[in-house]
Amino acid sequence: MKIRAAVLEEFGQPLVVQEVDLAEPKAGEVLVHLSACGVCHTDLYTASGADPTGYAPCVLGHEGAGVVERVGEGVTLVRPGDHVITLFAPECGACVHCLSGRTNRCVAIRDQQGLGYLPDGTTRLSRGGEPLRHFMGTSTFAEYTVMPEIALAKVSSEAPLEGCAPFACGLSTGIGAALYTARVEPGSVCVVFGCGLVGLGAVIGARLAGAERIVAVDLSAERLAQARHHGATDTRIAGDDTVDWLRSETGGFGADYTFEATGNVQVMRQAVEAAREAWGMATMCGVAGKGETLEIVPRFLITGRRVTGSSFGGVKGRTQVPQLVDRWLAGEIDVDALISHRMSLDDVERGFELMERQDGIRSVITF
Repeated sequence: MKIRAAVLEEFGQPLVVQEVDLAEPKAGEVLVHLSACGVCHTDLYTASGADPTGYAPCVLGHEGAGVVERVGEGVTLVRPGDHVITLFAPECGACVHCLSGRTNRCVAIRDQQGLGYLPDGTTRLSRGGEPLRHFMGTSTFAEYTVMPEIALAKVSSEAPLEGCAPFACGLSTGIGAALYTARVEPGSVCVVFGCGLVGLGAVIGARLAGAERIVAVDLSAERLAQARHHGATDTRIAGDDTVDWLRSETGGFGADYTFEATGNVQVMRQAVEAAREAWGMATMCGVAGKGETLEIVPRFLITGRRVTGSSFGGVKGRTQVPQLVDRWLAGEIDVDALISHRMSLDDVERGFELMERQDGIRSVITF
């Protein structure tokens, strides 16, 4: 079938919205008619050429939501008409990682997915007879996509699909970092560095976990106001004195949990140093640039601080994303406040520009 899609032709160049071909789903695959797709920093990161694992040409996009249109042979997890959220982090339920219960890092299709292919090593996207690779196994900057059934989360049909899109990456990553990676305890003190969608998600997750004090740190007063709306009890304009201030606010010890959601290695270091002596946990959610490293003074670790990373918030996609959507429907998460711009596929570059200017929280493409 012919579809319109935004293609990354060359790194550092604007995406080109054009007509491409999409083949029918094969065994274990699903054709999804997309309704909405968030414009995420990871898409911009890859388009810029900064991602060492990036490839071109490909159809970008990974924060999608839509309706199942057709299924391939043997598909049992979804059926036509189901509302689904796309998952760049699949959940097969049977691999060594899925069975461990300690991680969401499913390995069932990782190798081919990382190369831009579906599990059988081929693509369903093409142009002029030449294959186009899939981005993160999703390629949701398009009217339709074909994906493995284990990479789709079936959600309530009552949830507006426009609001479902952010759960495909940024929002789930932040909420999950607090609930599933750090496992924030009730009554604790949390600090969130960076109040984009992931950081605001961490604020929400800390609130849902029952944190007593949630401090949001950012350079933007507007984003700090958003953080208060979503549950932050305190806000602070970021600066060189941030760690000293946080310690002074916590009896000299630091926070029980800190979350970094900027991708800036200097801020990552602040997140480590702001974590409480003896048991503080610093969770890294941001993606640093190519070749960058995080320097940590060993004394901060010897005295009891822990440092961990969080991929997709530790969320098991097929199992837990629907649960998060249900919490939205129950009124516990204000998704509408997070969607700041709505646009067509033709405006995808404008979505990147708004992100670079930190204008709003999340732009969503609607089809």
